[in-house]
Amino acid sequence: MSEHALLELDNISKYYGNIIALSGVSTSVAAGEVTCVLGDNGAGKSSLIKILAGVHQPTEGSIRMNGEEVSFASPREALDHGIATVYQDLAMVPLMSVWRNFFLGSEPTKGLGPFKFIDTAKAKQITKDELTKMGIDIRDTEQPVGTLSGGERQSVAIARAGYFGAKVLILDEPTSALGVKQSGVVLKRIVEARNNGLAVIFITHNPRHAYPVGDRFLILNRGHSMGSFAKDEIAIDDLTRLMAGGAELEALEHELQASGASSDRPLAQR
Repeated sequence: MSEHALLELDNISKYYGNIIALSGVSTSVAAGEVTCVLGDNGAGKSSLIKILAGVHQPTEGSIRMNGEEVSFASPREALDHGIATVYQDLAMVPLMSVWRNFFLGSEPTKGLGPFKFIDTAKAKQITKDELTKMGIDIRDTEQPVGTLSGGERQSVAIARAGYFGAKVLILDEPTSALGVKQSGVVLKRIVEARNNGLAVIFITHNPRHAYPVGDRFLILNRGHSMGSFAKDEIAIDDLTRLMAGGAELEALEHELQASGASSDRPLAQR
């Protein structure tokens, strides 16, 4: 593992009875880098997220932060260690304003004791300033967050995590339900989060989204690691083929060609 790694996973395995969700997964995540975790449905991405977020504990293996072994008995403990997870549902209330969604119970206050109340002006200004840092220009932070585009809502969630002290930011399939333009917005936010010094874990099934922003790639297939690669160690075509199953995909292509059902273009590129 890298001596510069902020977060290290060493031979992480997770079993549910006789079912192997993850087996011997290792990788490292450095501050100011994006580690992409790629795999199709059933690859083990969700199990890995839940372990890092403190929802589940690994059956085997260890997690280290700054070289020290850690374990998370709850999502609160993971968050206390600086690991923030942005799930696909974003944990936002559509009818509430942007600034209220930004703080969600952690609003700045003024006054003392029973006279303490939310400092609305400060909360709005912080929200606007933090979103501006992420390249988001929201004219009115009072507008309901549900009026924002999918990419803008993802951007709010990323900015929120950074403001509240996240060191490691886990993004669960942030582009899966977005169109091309909005996916581009989110990918730009990922780069900005990386440039702000966060260690970003980008969970995705789309290598075309992962490769432009990723510094390291962990590829999962049916719970097993197909390898952990730095960007200069793997090309996007190889990344795609490993993610799609490698030898299994080649065997399927040969079978389809033998039956006359295959096109000239490899399956992994379709």
